[in-house]
Amino acid sequence: MAFNTLTATALDLRHQLETEQITSVQIIDRYLGQILRFEPRLNALISVTPREVLDATARRLDHERRHGRVRGPLHGIPVILKDCFTTSAELGMDTTAGSWAFIGAKAKSNAALVQKLVDAGMIILGKANMTEFAGLKTTMMMPGWSAYGGQTLSPYVGPIEPGETVLGHSAPGGSSTGSAVSVAAGFAPLTIGAETIGSIITPASRAALYAIKPTVGVQDTSGMFCISEFFDSPGPMAKSVGDLAALMDVLLPGRGFYDEFYGRSRGKNGYEGRWSALSNVAFVDPRFWKTEGETMVRHREGTQEQMVEDYQAIVSQLREDGCPLKYPVELEATSELTVDGEQAIMPIAFWEFKNICIPRFIDAFDESSIDVHSLADIVKFNEENRDKCLPEPYTEQNDLLKALHNTPETEEQISRLRSGLRQRARQILDWVFSGHHEQEGRTTEAEVKNNQVSKFDIIAGPADSPLCVHAAAAGYPVATVPLGQLRYNKRPFGLCLVAGENQEAVLLRFMRAYESLLGEVSGGRAVPDLSWIKN
Repeated sequence: MAFNTLTATALDLRHQLETEQITSVQIIDRYLGQILRFEPRLNALISVTPREVLDATARRLDHERRHGRVRGPLHGIPVILKDCFTTSAELGMDTTAGSWAFIGAKAKSNAALVQKLVDAGMIILGKANMTEFAGLKTTMMMPGWSAYGGQTLSPYVGPIEPGETVLGHSAPGGSSTGSAVSVAAGFAPLTIGAETIGSIITPASRAALYAIKPTVGVQDTSGMFCISEFFDSPGPMAKSVGDLAALMDVLLPGRGFYDEFYGRSRGKNGYEGRWSALSNVAFVDPRFWKTEGETMVRHREGTQEQMVEDYQAIVSQLREDGCPLKYPVELEATSELTVDGEQAIMPIAFWEFKNICIPRFIDAFDESSIDVHSLADIVKFNEENRDKCLPEPYTEQNDLLKALHNTPETEEQISRLRSGLRQRARQILDWVFSGHHEQEGRTTEAEVKNNQVSKFDIIAGPADSPLCVHAAAAGYPVATVPLGQLRYNKRPFGLCLVAGENQEAVLLRFMRAYESLLGEVSGGRAVPDLSWIKN
């Protein structure tokens, strides 16, 4: 049975599999056809699993289904991985983080997260292009560009405008750009990205997707390239919240996300009652919470005004629909994310990249198969192969050099910065979650004890804002939902949602209710028009 790759969700495909309208072999064939047609122009993928491996895997999973062995809701469903997760030789793909230095290196095994997907019966369809080394190669490198993978384009916007800034309106997003584009363009129903600060949220919002970066530290990230273990967390992107919940169940087993939607617990925690399970949502003011700076974004006439108008409109629609919310709510700026006045975010990132993350990533490969064994080796490899590793327009590797030579902090100093930054970020966010921002200077201890202070489950703001910086510094989960499209070039934009530690279920409850409302007021998420791609 044919299906529309641009709109079909994983749960749509699951239903067709369960009712024997389609097989996993046919699903794979359909997605490969979409990739063959549009990938040469979008450049979302860095590699595709060899056809013989895909066919054998799909046939095996179809056989299991016919004989009553279904491993889970996503049995036989394809998924694309950001090219930061190692995969075993049996899958037939390199893991490069966008760098030529890792071509041909053989991973010792699947990354822990990849093995979870395989064990759940999912089919690894391919690897998505990513910003090389998640952006920590050279300053102002365009998101979605890597020396090995080239430049990924937005399926909504097309070619990047000349002289565009890294977060300009034709730029595709953060380092998980290939992952987001692959789902939006119909290459797979699901994808896994990874985020330091904004690497999932930004590209997912610019691809009209639903996505979550879970609480930092709750997943096994062995076999995953990351910039910083303090900030980084892998997370899913999808076209629907139901898909997201099903994939979250694979990533964080035992939490019952999918069961709340479709299992025995359905309706128990508010998915049926729309907003009944939420205390309050705090919406920040989009006139202050926005992406700023000429080096980051240059607004076209009317774009900033439209984004504010659409944001205020959805707040009004949510309120009218019964969502408990307060708008506007004040939140301290990112400039307050310091440790005793000392900058902490970049020193932590550079130090951990050099001393923890690069060594750990290199150790995930068989030593005999890899030519680089340290950050210094990577820098040297790039210099010796400048034609392919440092091509125009990104001929420098100043961030790699800074990480290599200018990380003077000791482990004790970094530990102090980590502790201080996390404490400060949580203090800022928890002040809003607890409701004290409303009562500042007027709340008594008795009122707090008697639960008379209005509390908030979620802090919401524009996805085109630094709100995800607060979430990363706090280690809290952060999500995005679609909101609208810019009139001048159809680039999607969305909301950013932050919740407290391990409160992914709260985010999903809001997202499910929001998705339902969005379907009523605007017909749902935007689907790209790929007619600009000439075949």
